[in-house]
Amino acid sequence: MTQKRATISSYIDRFAPPEGLHLLILSVVVGASTGLASVFFVKLIFAIQDFSYTSVSSILPGIGKWIYVIVPVIGGLLVGPLILFAKEAKGHGVPEVMQALILRGGRIRARVAVAKIAASALCIGTGGSAGREGPIIQVGSALGSSIGQLLRLSDERIRNLVACGAAAGIAATFNAPIAGVAFAIEVLMCGLQMRAFGNVVIAAVAASVVSRSIIGDTFAFQVPTYSLQSPVEIILYLILGLTAALVGIMFMKMLNFSEDVFDNWKFPQILKPAVGGVLLGILGLAYMNLPGLEFPASSVAHGTGTTHIPHMYGSGFPFIEAAIQGKAALWIMVLLIFIKPLATSFTLGSGNSGGVFAPSLFIGAVLGGSMGHLFSIWIPSLEGNTGAFALVGMAAVFSATARAPLTAMLIVFEMSNDYLMILPLMVAGVAASYFSQWLHPESIYTMKLAKRGVRFSEGRDMDIMQGVKISEVMKSHPVTIHKDQYFSDAMALFQEKNLLGFPVLADNDKLWGIVTLQDMHRAQSAEDFSSRGLKVADFAVEDPITVFPDEPIWVAIQKMSPRDLARLPVISRDGSGRLCGLISRSDILRAYDVGIVRKQRGQIVEHQVDLRQPKENGFVEFVLKEEDACSSALIKDLSLPDTVNMVSIKRGGQIVIPKGHTKLHVGDVITVYGRLKDVEGIKDFLNACSLPEQQEG
Repeated sequence: MTQKRATISSYIDRFAPPEGLHLLILSVVVGASTGLASVFFVKLIFAIQDFSYTSVSSILPGIGKWIYVIVPVIGGLLVGPLILFAKEAKGHGVPEVMQALILRGGRIRARVAVAKIAASALCIGTGGSAGREGPIIQVGSALGSSIGQLLRLSDERIRNLVACGAAAGIAATFNAPIAGVAFAIEVLMCGLQMRAFGNVVIAAVAASVVSRSIIGDTFAFQVPTYSLQSPVEIILYLILGLTAALVGIMFMKMLNFSEDVFDNWKFPQILKPAVGGVLLGILGLAYMNLPGLEFPASSVAHGTGTTHIPHMYGSGFPFIEAAIQGKAALWIMVLLIFIKPLATSFTLGSGNSGGVFAPSLFIGAVLGGSMGHLFSIWIPSLEGNTGAFALVGMAAVFSATARAPLTAMLIVFEMSNDYLMILPLMVAGVAASYFSQWLHPESIYTMKLAKRGVRFSEGRDMDIMQGVKISEVMKSHPVTIHKDQYFSDAMALFQEKNLLGFPVLADNDKLWGIVTLQDMHRAQSAEDFSSRGLKVADFAVEDPITVFPDEPIWVAIQKMSPRDLARLPVISRDGSGRLCGLISRSDILRAYDVGIVRKQRGQIVEHQVDLRQPKENGFVEFVLKEEDACSSALIKDLSLPDTVNMVSIKRGGQIVIPKGHTKLHVGDVITVYGRLKDVEGIKDFLNACSLPEQQEG
C-alpha cells in the first residue's frame, strides 16, 4: 500500500497538472463515490428494516408487539462490536468530522466509512431513532480524507476534499445539492474560500447526478402547495421560530444528559447500544399500545408487508410527510414532541450510530403541525394551511439545534420543492437560530466537542487561543510615527514599509493613536485638503483599542471582531501607556499554530506521563519574529545547550523535523524540550549565539 501511494503521488508530481485541476477531478471522484455510498446505504437500511419487521413477523407470528423490543435490542448487540472497531462511528458523526477538520488537518481513518455505514444501517434499520444524514456526511468525509491522504495532499486540500464529501452526502441522501453546499460552508468550514467553494459545488452535483440516475429524481416529501395568505401570518411563524428554539434546546439537553449517563456508566461499551435498544423498545411497545393510533400508508416497513413501525422509529419520514400534508392527529403530534427526543436520546446517547438531522426535522414537523392546529382554532381561515406550519417547523428546529439557518431553509425548500414558503422559512429559521444561541451557546454538533475541551468559533478551536499570550507572537519593534510628524513623512513611511497601518506615538514612547492608509486617503479626499502643515495628529485615530502583552490571544480576537480591526497596539500594563508592540491578524494565525502544537504535545504527554518528571523537564514553543537574530540561521550553526533538544518546527501548516541543514524562517513555530531552567530562556540564548554570524555575513 505504501509503494502504491508513493507511485500515485509521485506521478501527480511529475505530471504537474494546472493548479486546481487535480482537485476539481478529485472532487468529482469524491462526489460520485459518496453518491454511490449513499444509495447503497439507503437501500441497506430499507433491506434491514424490511427483514426485521416484515420477514421476522411473518416467520414468527407469535412474537406480536414484542417485536418492537426484540429487534432494537438485536440491532444494538450488532452495533456494539462495530463501534469498538472504529470509535468514530459512535453517535451522530458530524462532531468527529468537525474535530478532524480543525485539529487534524482533515485526516479521518478509512475504516470509519465502512464501520459507519454498517453500524448506522443496522441501527436505523432495526428501529433506532436516528437519521441517515450524519452517517453519510461522515462516510463522504472519510472518503475525501482517505483519497487526500493516499495522494499525500496538503492539510488545506484534504480539508477541501472532506468538505466535498460532506456536501455530497447531504446532496445524495436528500436530493438537495444546494443544501449540501450550504451545510459544508455553514456548519463544517465556517466560511470557505472561493476556490474551495467551487470544488464543493462540483462534488455535490456529482453526488446528485449519481443518486438521481439510480433512484430517480424524486423529492423526499410530497407537499401540497402552500402560500402566505396574509402578511399577519409572519407573526405566527415568528412565534413558531421562538418556540422551536425552546424545543430544540430541550432536545439538545436530553441528548446531552443521555450521553453523560451512558459515558459515565461503568458497563461494557460493547453492550451499551443494546441497553439503549431495550429502553427504546420499551418506549416503542408502550406507544404502540396507545388507543386510536393512525399510521400513514408508507409507515409499513418502507411500504411493504403488514407490520407498522412506531412513528418515532427510524428517520420517521412517513410521519413527517403526514404532518406537512395536514393528515396527522393533533394529540399524536403533541405527544411526539416529547417522545421523539427521548427515543433519539436513548438511541444515540447509548452509543448507537446515526444522525440528528432527521430527528430535528421530525421534532420540527410535529411541533409546527401542533401549533398550526392551535393557530387554526384561533384564526379559522388557517384551517387548510396547518401543514405549512409543520413544513416551517422543520427548518426552525433544525436551525435551533444546528445554528445553520441557511442550510435549514434550503434543505426544507429542496426536500419539499415549495418556494412559496420561503419567507416564513427565513423568518422562523433565523429567529430560532438566534434565540437558541442566546439561550444555549453550543449547537448540537459543538456541544459534544465542548465536553472534550474543544470549542469552535469561525472554524477555529478557541480553547487553543486561551493558552497563547499576546507577548509570544506580537511584533516587539513595530514601525511607528510621532504624532507631530507631517503628512509627507507618513506617506513616505507607508510607501517605504508597504504597511497598511502602524501606531502613532507621543513623547516618551507613549501610545497616542493609530494611523492607517485608509485614514490617509480619507484626509486626501477632503475638499479643503492641503498637505502643507498637516500633521499626523490631524488625521490619525486617537486613543485606539489596545491590549496588554500578558493577555491571551483570545482577548485580542474579541476586541478585533466587532469592528473587523486588522491590528491592535499592545501597551504596558503599568498604566504608563508605553507601547510594547503590535499584534495583527497574521500574528494571530501564528498563535493558533503555537496553540495547536501545545495541545498536541499535551495529548502526547498525557499518555506518556512516565517519559519525564514535569518539575524538572518540559517543552517550550515560540514563534520566530522578524526582529529575531536567529530567524535565518542554520540549525547546525546554533550552539544549543546539552540539556536542550529542538523537537520540531511547524511551518505553513506542515511539521518539519529539524536537521543540521534546516534553515529557520520568520513565522516558524519552534518546539524545544529539555531542562526547564534552560529551555525557558532558550529564545534569548539562540538570538545571542547567532547574532555574531549574521553580523559577519
